[in-house]
Amino acid sequence: MRTLVVISLSVLAAVALAGCVVGPDFKAPRTDAPANWTAARAGDASLHEPLPSAGEAKPSNEWWKSLGDPTLDELEARAASASPDLRTAALRFAQSRERRRAASASWGPRVDLTASGQRQRPSENGATSRTINVLAPADRRKSLVELLSQPFDIYEAGFDASWEPDFWGRVRRSVEAADAGVDEAGALFDGVRLDVAAEVAARYVEWRGLQRRIALARQDIGAATERFDLMKARTDGGMSSDLDTTRQRALLADLQARLPPLLEREADTLDALSLLLGQPPGSLQAMLAAPENGETSRALPDLALGLPSEVARRRPDIRQAEARLHAATANVGVAVADFYPRITLGAGFAFQSLHTGDFGDWGSRQWSIGPRLDLPVFDMGRRRSVLSLRKLEQQEAAVAFQQTVLRAWTDIDSALNAYAAERQRNERLAERERLAADADTLADARYRHGESNYIEALDAQRSLLGARGDKADSDAQLAMRYVAVCKAIGGGDPH
Repeated sequence: MRTLVVISLSVLAAVALAGCVVGPDFKAPRTDAPANWTAARAGDASLHEPLPSAGEAKPSNEWWKSLGDPTLDELEARAASASPDLRTAALRFAQSRERRRAASASWGPRVDLTASGQRQRPSENGATSRTINVLAPADRRKSLVELLSQPFDIYEAGFDASWEPDFWGRVRRSVEAADAGVDEAGALFDGVRLDVAAEVAARYVEWRGLQRRIALARQDIGAATERFDLMKARTDGGMSSDLDTTRQRALLADLQARLPPLLEREADTLDALSLLLGQPPGSLQAMLAAPENGETSRALPDLALGLPSEVARRRPDIRQAEARLHAATANVGVAVADFYPRITLGAGFAFQSLHTGDFGDWGSRQWSIGPRLDLPVFDMGRRRSVLSLRKLEQQEAAVAFQQTVLRAWTDIDSALNAYAAERQRNERLAERERLAADADTLADARYRHGESNYIEALDAQRSLLGARGDKADSDAQLAMRYVAVCKAIGGGDPH
């Protein structure tokens, strides 16, 4: 008997391991990436600057280091360890791993230990009385019924074991879906990490741009004050009119009025950075002080994005959508497996006794062993509805994947167009600033030597102030556009 049981269990285990897996198998969908960076672009051709794509851009979780700013590197390191969003994503990833362990636990047998000690009293009008009536109705005595209904103690201890062979792959599909859930949570974590890093970098370059604007505003106020003092001295000496002095004073007041909004934006940006790092307001004030040399901008590296197909596969949202589609496909297999019979192998062993002194005797043993078959027959169409639901969820996930891929290429195209447009604008603004500076120097010299009136010098000064401010704004915007490209390509190092 024992040999037969062992052989039967071995055969069932072999059949379960080699059994079929019902339901559709997952196949990674295509991303339909363009052959190069000029094959699928929108907008004017002047924005489609040639981009090297012969080699693969090296993926990097520290893509911001291409900006070459140690302060930004430190901010990113702090955000990686203290960001509440990242900590939440990490906890969700840990939860997905635990769900996977729970799903894979169904592979093995289940063993439960049981122990009980109870005092019972059978009913005089229950099963005991009926047994006497059936076996000896003519000899039914009240005293016998009362005796059998007396309270008694019963002790029991043992174990129950069960195992369900995975004949149709229900467990395997469940584990497959859980594995896909881990992949999805991992991609979500990478996406949050990319979002946090990009947001920190964007707010940082915005902060540096504001520092530059504030420094220029104070320089402009100083220069305007110096000219106002000169104008006032010339007016007092009878060499200029009060109108020229009033105009210069109005320009000075206008420059002074522009400074407070810049300081407000600087404070707001600092608060945003502090929030990203999980720090209270003002905690980064000393760290982000303006450099002593006044230099707050760095040259940006050239773009070299690599192969479009590799760039698309790096994006966390695409990997997340693919994992969600994989999980939905595996869940279809789980629903299909529910239409097939389930066989559970069970065994139990226990000691049972009315007296503690007899509890350990071999004669107090009881056991059971054998399979149990659950064959679904009728459930009002519940399983069929669940299968239809899972198939619809799979179709929805497939559509969402294609939409995610399309949105990815749209994001990349928009980011590249914005970067190219701002870079071209920045080059023109740099030329404008240089010419405005030359014109201001020449106009100021002509005015000081009495070769022109003050209107010419004032116009030149205003042109220079506008050119410097626009160039500073463009420098910050260009750096932010660069960060946007880095984020759009999934965090790969774009240089």
